[in-house]
Amino acid sequence: MVGGKLWEGKFCYGGSVALGLVSKTIALPPSTLFRFMRPYQIAIQSRNMATKSSSPSSAIDFLTLCHNLKTTKRTGWVRRDVKGPESIADHMYRMGLMALITPDIPGVNRDKCIKMAIVHDLAEAIVGDIAPSDGVPKAEKSRLEREALDHMCKLLGGGASADEIRELWMEYEANASPEAKVVKDLDKVEMILQALEYEKGNPLIHSIFQYQGKDLEEFFESTAGKFQTDLGKAWAKEIASRRKN
Repeated sequence: MVGGKLWEGKFCYGGSVALGLVSKTIALPPSTLFRFMRPYQIAIQSRNMATKSSSPSSAIDFLTLCHNLKTTKRTGWVRRDVKGPESIADHMYRMGLMALITPDIPGVNRDKCIKMAIVHDLAEAIVGDIAPSDGVPKAEKSRLEREALDHMCKLLGGGASADEIRELWMEYEANASPEAKVVKDLDKVEMILQALEYEKGNPLIHSIFQYQGKDLEEFFESTAGKFQTDLGKAWAKEIASRRKN
């Protein structure tokens, strides 16, 4: 493949061709290799687009790359063999709706929360949904995502929109504002709500892809005690209550 090669169960990405990353080897389980290879190939193909000065052209290039968010399934559900699992974009969209319907919170800008929810997983259009079980160190994951986000902002052509996306993403990653704390909580709330729907189904939706008959306790356990806001705690409590009934 261009910009990287596969051998001995390892995916090696070459920075000079893809995203300016320093050449390095990360050992990954074979089941995750395709998830990593395809987005990087797309990033390599779009590399020269970043120099285009046409605003409409840059916008469409950017949005075309974002298509990966619609087609890449969330790793946690894939690992649990969930049928028809949600995509990254599915997750981000409902988070955006969550931010939209949040009650007024003193010191929190709702519009900023909506924007942050929309961009918080944007880098996954290139790197995919890297899960703890992938064995990628946290610092390396952060670096990969940061450089992918930078690439996407360059692809967009820079300017005010790209700067806003970068600033929102960095603020979220650093958990550096009241809005970031709210959106971090919404990220967890959306996950456990989805887990509940896969476990018990959704009474408002009749779909074979909702009720899975699985015990997804580990997803609930992974968020226990980690909510930072009263909103997150209240919504998580409501979900837990519905799970018991």
